[in-house]
This record gives sequence, structure tokens and C-alpha cells, in this order.
Amino acid sequence: MPATSVIGAQWGDEGKGKIIDLIADKADVVVRFQGGANAGHTVIVEGRKHVFHLLPSGVLHAGKLNVIGNGVVIDSEQLLAEIDEFEGGGLRLMDRLKVSGAAHCVMPYHKAIDRLQEGTKAGVRIGTTGRGIGPAYADKAYRSGIRMWDLIDEERLRARLRANLDVKNRVITGAYDGEALDFEEVFQAAREQGRRLAPLVTDTGHLLRSLLARGQHVFFEGAQGVLLDLDHGTYPFVTSSNSDTLGISAGAGVPPAAIGRQLGVMKAYCTRVGDGPFPSELNDAAAERLREGGSEFGATTGRPRRCGWFDVPAARYAAQLCGFDGLVITKLDVLSGLRHIGVVVGYELDGVPLEEFPVDTPRLERVKPVVDLFPGWKEKLTGARSFDELPPACQAFVDEICARVGVPWEILSVGPGRESTIVRSAT
Repeated sequence: MPATSVIGAQWGDEGKGKIIDLIADKADVVVRFQGGANAGHTVIVEGRKHVFHLLPSGVLHAGKLNVIGNGVVIDSEQLLAEIDEFEGGGLRLMDRLKVSGAAHCVMPYHKAIDRLQEGTKAGVRIGTTGRGIGPAYADKAYRSGIRMWDLIDEERLRARLRANLDVKNRVITGAYDGEALDFEEVFQAAREQGRRLAPLVTDTGHLLRSLLARGQHVFFEGAQGVLLDLDHGTYPFVTSSNSDTLGISAGAGVPPAAIGRQLGVMKAYCTRVGDGPFPSELNDAAAERLREGGSEFGATTGRPRRCGWFDVPAARYAAQLCGFDGLVITKLDVLSGLRHIGVVVGYELDGVPLEEFPVDTPRLERVKPVVDLFPGWKEKLTGARSFDELPPACQAFVDEICARVGVPWEILSVGPGRESTIVRSAT
């Protein structure tokens, strides 16, 4: 059976966690293939809130195998804390989780450098979470990274850490006037983390290819969003990995042909965390209304998110780049009570109309949004379980944005809980 993927189609924080959790119930295997602990998925089940940073969201479902692929950079301290938290709540994870030995480790010096160098990237402030993700990916490309294979082998860990820390301490103290890290302290902590994680570490690429060959349904969950993709997002205001469907094969070790149905998750409005261009951004009472109504604060950092109207050119760009088969539209319920709902249907650049998304960030920073206003609705949506139960104005809004993006909807989220969902019968 071909795999299924769910990918964020905006700037991240689209509500993927709930959708991933919903679809994971139908899968045999749930795979995280990129990003690090800078991502945060939130799932609410029976009123209880679960926040994921590294663990695949499928851990909430008994009998599912969960895999952290080679494309993820792993903060082993954070991963163990997450495992301990979930197991403390009664979930047994150690027998349903596998971690790629080829995944790179986020080390304490990565976090230190990440915090110290913010604002020095060619004079640009990125708005990083300070979790060490970018420096870890940089070491991966520089071929000096420490992988999970190294973390669980004490002698290899000692040698590679010694070589790396000597260099990193010179950078921390010399370039940034920071405080050097102690080798023994870092080594002892990493060694203990490696010992605890060793039973989980394996060749997950081989495992996934074998499971696919046996007809297992594999589900790939994305972190962040298409517009934060390292190559295809609003560079340099991006994450450090390929956060679109193009990153699945490399980040999980499976052939492209194995990746079947692709769903793109989009909020009924837009949000963004950190700096960077955001054409549909609002700076008025409507933005505050969306922020408060949608609880738009980062699951990882708690930072308030920038809010704006749904952006058609950005959504269409993401859909065309990834080849989405269907859209998942989340947080429709947040729009209830608004008299008018804005939709960015195009841009203007120097007075010239643009229908497409400018991939050059300096041009994108200069565009002016063209906004159409649609009638709002007063009714609450959380009890709706079919499209026909939605208010006519809400139905028209969904039909309009899907028509403009060029992809039909497959799932609509009308509330934070797992049950507050409308699913097409074909999904």
C-alpha cells in the first residue's frame, strides 16, 4: 500500500498535530522525517492536551510503530524527557518506537552557538527558537556531526565529541565571547542518554522499505511548513531542513514512488512565528481576535504568533510545489462571529498585479496584498459533523478558497478536539 503524508502548507503551526493523530489511527507506521525539537504538535484527546516535539504523534494509538527518521536532528535530552512524560502518563513507548542511527544529534554546543549567533547571519535576525537545530544541520552538511550511531558507542562518542568540542569552544569563546563547555560534563550526559536510547536505535530506512514491501500502511508526518522549507521557503527566514513533501524520501530513506496520497494542512487564516515576510499580516483588532480565538501561541516557545488572513497565492504555491491531492482546512471555528472574513487573492508589486507567489524574499517583502472580503457567520461550528451542517457562508468560504488554490478539501477541523472534524467519505 502506498504511503500517506500530511504536510503543513503555510508557515507551520497549521494544526497538523490533530490531523496527524486522526489519520494515524488508520496507519500501521507513523514516521517523522525532518526537523527537530523546534517543532511542536498539539493534540487534544478527551479534553487532555498532549504536546509533541520529537515523538511522532502516532504514539497515542496502541499497536502503531513510530519512527524517527534519519532526516531529523535529535536532542536526546529532549527526546528522553518526552518519553518519560508520556510513559509517566501510562503510555508504554519503548516497545513501539524506533530511532534512526543515521539521525544527527543536537549537542549542547549547538544550542549555545544558536543562541549566541542569532542576529549575525549576514546581518539578518531569523527569530530562531535557540534549540540548536540550524547548527546541528550545519555540522551534518560539514560532515562533522555526531549521529545516533555514535551516541550509543562510547568510544566513538568520546573521540568525535573531543574533536568537535575543541573547535566549538574556540568558536563560542572567540567569536561570541561565550563560556566554554566542559568536555567531561557534556560527555557523561551524552553517554548516559545514549545508553538509554540504544535499544531504540536501528536502520530505520531498511525497516521502512521492508514494511512498505509487505504492504504496511506508512504515514509520514511533516513538521513546520512548506513556506519554511530550506530550499523553497522564504529564505533566509526558514527552518534548516526540507519541510515539504520533497524531503520525505531523503529524510526517511524510502523511494519517491512509495509516497502516495499527499495532504496539505492549511489554517482558515494564516499565522507566522519569528521574523520574515508575511504578506497577509494584520496589525489591528482582527489580528488580536484571531490570536486569542485560535490560541495562537507557540507550542514549543509560547511566543505569540503573527496573524493574518488566508493567503491564496502562498497556498497555491505550496500546493503546486508538493502536488497535494487534498486540503485539510483547520480552525474554521475560530472565524465564527466575524462579520467579514478576509482572503488575500493576489498581490501587487510596484503597482503591477501578481497572482503568483514571489519566491525571491526581497520581492515578497515589498508586495501589497489584494484582499477580498467574504460574509462571515455567527454560528459555532464545533458540533458540525458534515459539510451540510456548516452555515451557508462557511460552506461558500471553504468552496472559494479550495477553488482558488486548485485542490479539493478532504478534512475540515471545526474545533480543537479529535471528534470536531468533518471528513469526506473518500478520505
